Amino acid sequence: MNRESVLSAYARLAPVYDFAFGRSLESGRRLAVSLANRIPGRVLELGVGTGISLQGYRSDHEVTGIDLSEKMLEKARTRVFDLKLSHVKELLVMDASDLAFPDNSFDIVVAMYVMTVVAHPERVLREMERVCASGGRVLIVNHFAKENGLRGRVERHLTPFCSLLGWRTDLRLEKILARTSLSLMGVEEVGFFGLFTLLQLGKERSQ
Repeated sequence: MNRESVLSAYARLAPVYDFAFGRSLESGRRLAVSLANRIPGRVLELGVGTGISLQGYRSDHEVTGIDLSEKMLEKARTRVFDLKLSHVKELLVMDASDLAFPDNSFDIVVAMYVMTVVAHPERVLREMERVCASGGRVLIVNHFAKENGLRGRVERHLTPFCSLLGWRTDLRLEKILARTSLSLMGVEEVGFFGLFTLLQLGKERSQ
């Protein structure tokens, strides 16, 4: 998986993304945004895409969205303009594994359906941790592989479809949690057959 293939895939998906993945991935987005809305402050959404989640954030949030794909961000900017989403401050082309923000810039950092489409998910998590402020929250919605049970069987059947979309199917939750000093505050399965997991992580307040 590399930058060029991701950009090519999402340039093709941009016109149809909301139709193809709006409803099917809605439950995870809705839950993540509802958790974010419990906390006031500055929000960073990685992989904001077409901005499908932006109108869900509370109006007193200050939301920044980043995405690698300019084509997806064009859709997001149109959405922000049409819906008059004044709480959305910036939509920027940026690599999630190399964020151009200072340390401790955001109170809430959200990545929904991002970790399986990046080359180095552990780098993305480190960047999320870095830019999250002391006492802040990191929210991740993603598919994590399981070997056994009903979910494992469903995942194996879906592997060819996921591969066509450029999604990795081998990312394990244990690998993610081993690469961060964030505290695990909650784990919840969401979506069809619980194929996706919402992680709620916290950054300890500095002394």
